[in-house]
Amino acid sequence: MSASLLNFIPDGVAVLPAPQNVSVQSTNMRHLLMWSSVTQPGETVFYFVEYQGEYESLYMSHVWIPSSQCSPTKGLECDVTDDVTATVPYNFRVKAMLASQTSAWSTLEHPFNRNSTVLTPPRMEVTEHGLHLVIELEDLGPQFDFLVVYWRKEPDVMEHVKVVQSGAVPVHLETMEPGAEYCVKAQALVKAIGRHSAFSQTKCVEMQGETLPLALALFAFVGFVLILLVVLVSTWKMGQLLRYSCCPTVVLPDTLKITGSSQKLISCRTEEADACAVAVLSSEHLLGVSISQTSGRT
Repeated sequence: MSASLLNFIPDGVAVLPAPQNVSVQSTNMRHLLMWSSVTQPGETVFYFVEYQGEYESLYMSHVWIPSSQCSPTKGLECDVTDDVTATVPYNFRVKAMLASQTSAWSTLEHPFNRNSTVLTPPRMEVTEHGLHLVIELEDLGPQFDFLVVYWRKEPDVMEHVKVVQSGAVPVHLETMEPGAEYCVKAQALVKAIGRHSAFSQTKCVEMQGETLPLALALFAFVGFVLILLVVLVSTWKMGQLLRYSCCPTVVLPDTLKITGSSQKLISCRTEEADACAVAVLSSEHLLGVSISQTSGRT
């Protein structure tokens, strides 16, 4: 064993040197604890990682907890994402072990807080399917939402915003106009730390198909108006037909009409029309009554 890799303490027991350059690299809420190797030719050195959060420090008498992912590990990094469960300061320490020999603990120079993670713009694919824009965003994990902004590529146009709650799942945006070009950009959001990334590079896609010529569009509009008029007129005609079929106009026969002839209809009040009787006096009867009245006077 190389003497340069051993530390000698007063009782003469050789121990390994402690790992150096302990640091945390955090990108998009993935936290990696890293350190320099303790090399030993022909030997495999194992490393142990422990952490201490705010709760362990304040309420559990500064207890250190072994990392769930790498105690021990032969690598020079440890994914401590699952150990960092709150937005509070965390301390980490690492030690090396070779057989019965161990090193001292090396601790982070400054505690780590996950709100310092570096958020990068999400990778994004934009395609055209029918008359829909289809976007597929990079899957950054369950803590990420995405803000998608899209618009028609023309001056002074209004932007549309859509919140997507998971990546790696194709998302269909609203129906677009054929022949037009639309642009999309997106940013990642992490509610747990109240931060968001910068926007991704803008990607533009031209929708398939052609827009209707102005003359054709005008012709279609005129045709629609004519069809609407035909429907309205047909509806009115049908209403008239049903009215006269179901409720025809009643015409009185000549015998019930009041005329200047000797046959007359006895007048009656309108409200008693159903109880009225028609009396017809013949010409002969009227002549007989007239003769009787004349004889009586003589």
